[in-house]
Amino acid sequence: MPRPARLKLFSRPFCETPLYLVDHGENGPVRCNRCKAYMCPFMQFIEGGRRYQCGFCSCVNEVLFLGHIGSKMSLCQRHISLYVQLKHFSFHFMKGHNSSFAHREEREEPSAVRVGFITYHTVLHFFNVKSNLAQPQMMVVTDIGEVFVPLLDGFLVNYQESQSVIHNLLDQIPGMFADSNENEAVFAPVVQAGMEALKAAECPGKLFIFHSSLPTAEAPGKLKNRDDKRLLNTDKEKILFQPQTSVYEALAKDCVAHGCSVTLFLFPSQYVDVASLGLVPLLTGGTLYKYSNFQMHLDSQQFLNDLRSDVEKKIGFDAIMRVRTSTGFRATDFFGGVFMNNTTDVEMAALDCDKAVTVEFKHDDRLSEDSGALIQCAVLYTTIGGQRRLRIHNLGLNCSSQLADLYKSCETDALINFFAKSAFKAVLHQPLKVIREILVNQTAHMLACYRKNCASPSAASQLILPDSMKILPVYMNSLLKSCVLLSRPDTPTDERAFQRQLVMTMGVADSQLFFYPQFLPIHTLDVKSTALPAAVRCSESRLSEGGIFLLANGLNMFLWLGVSSPPELIQGIFNVPSFAHVSTDMTVLPEVGSPHSRQLRMIMGVIQQKRPYSMKLTIVKQREQPEMVFRQLLVEDRGLHGGSSYVDFLCCVHKEICQLLS
Repeated sequence: MPRPARLKLFSRPFCETPLYLVDHGENGPVRCNRCKAYMCPFMQFIEGGRRYQCGFCSCVNEVLFLGHIGSKMSLCQRHISLYVQLKHFSFHFMKGHNSSFAHREEREEPSAVRVGFITYHTVLHFFNVKSNLAQPQMMVVTDIGEVFVPLLDGFLVNYQESQSVIHNLLDQIPGMFADSNENEAVFAPVVQAGMEALKAAECPGKLFIFHSSLPTAEAPGKLKNRDDKRLLNTDKEKILFQPQTSVYEALAKDCVAHGCSVTLFLFPSQYVDVASLGLVPLLTGGTLYKYSNFQMHLDSQQFLNDLRSDVEKKIGFDAIMRVRTSTGFRATDFFGGVFMNNTTDVEMAALDCDKAVTVEFKHDDRLSEDSGALIQCAVLYTTIGGQRRLRIHNLGLNCSSQLADLYKSCETDALINFFAKSAFKAVLHQPLKVIREILVNQTAHMLACYRKNCASPSAASQLILPDSMKILPVYMNSLLKSCVLLSRPDTPTDERAFQRQLVMTMGVADSQLFFYPQFLPIHTLDVKSTALPAAVRCSESRLSEGGIFLLANGLNMFLWLGVSSPPELIQGIFNVPSFAHVSTDMTVLPEVGSPHSRQLRMIMGVIQQKRPYSMKLTIVKQREQPEMVFRQLLVEDRGLHGGSSYVDFLCCVHKEICQLLS
């Protein structure tokens, strides 16, 4: 009996070109009668085109849509949209718009976005910024236990129409509370107020919340300081990653139900319980930004870049996603900024271009090598202009009965993204030591299976890795040494919770850079070329006293200067005569105008491009204190507070493999 076929695991962008946007009329897009999969290139016409067989469930359907009764234009429109469904693997459907043609979607349609403003400490202040007012008007809500919106007309306004009143308000806010003695604040009632305002306006939307302290005021969602270092490396350490109260999960669930996404900008100077507060942006499809010990003169540009990027990014609201598969395997788990009330419908208050949903599939039946394994992902959402749309992606995977084919086509970056999210989800319930052991065992089992079934005979002392997975051990070791999975007394609890939540919504490219930073030798720059210098391995052995290195991981960027850095490079980059004159306080490189300065700034711009967070630049001098933080990101070396070097981890995995094979 032949072995069952196996899926070839890989990851790639679903759509690299603008999507076709089509209208299928009142009847909607063509779907299978049984499984409800949408017409796509995997459907097969039979009986001379009178019927088609669904590629997902094999149901035979009548081709009724070709005989649709209606105007010539509607029939033409139907044929065009059907053509798009059959020809393209990714496309959009409009819901409720009349259009007689299909076109590529290149940018979002213009819309009249409305904005509103609330300030808060222990009470809430709503502002009337109606366009016909000379001055903004404040209304105070003191009942934070039962939050309500005190005004509708004048709260959510068109920005262009009320621009002068809004600017007037923003100028006045700093002075309004300059003499306030309040040292406590609320948080959950603010989210509740924003959600109630969107409900009253009968529209989805997004809250931008700027917060700086632990919400200790008497109100729903009140929190206490529970930052206890004694829990590190104990079975109770998982408590530090769990929300302190059920209020925030219930609040997030309500937000998802009403299409309210929350993006949170945190400016903490001490513990604020990110594990609790961050749950709201995580579950509502928002973003969490954290600026620890924020200093205006150093960090304002990073914050403004993040704010501008978040306001401008493409976004869809009130989304529901359904993943369908062909026979033999099924979606079993979902990771990301999602909420699920059942096992199939993935609900998202919002979905933007920087978020990813990772799906785990379970192979529970025989797969056909002829037909392969089919996946269809359909997302119904509302655009920022109020148009309801359906985005559909179709993906076909090859199947093989040969394990060698499976390993040959495996993508390590996708594997690490999945393992990271699985592990970071597990920290809520399992001891970190157990999770680390599971990751090591999974790595050893994958490689032992390859050696046993696919590799040529070789000496037991030799470690055999498939070509497609040669970097798996270095990535896995980097994951094991992350501050989420490895307790370090010098890493704040909030930072660990912050990084955990970021990874849960990361795409493959972002998680790749996060776990293995890009490390570039700047002193080898060819100023006559626009190419980036070849990256080197993240190890102290690559550093040199006469070198300058740039390291970036998606959150931070470090420029490391060796004590013997060439003076001409120092002059060209910093406009100072020597290493000793370089200030480490700067977070933005000066515009010197030299070839080296222009080239380095270009490289930094290329690395920053398309990353969801603005990376803060830190200047690091060799043998000075800030170098300790930089060295923690040299992931191939032994960790300063524990964690194996890459070489030691290879030895550990090799030992595990030998035990499994014996």
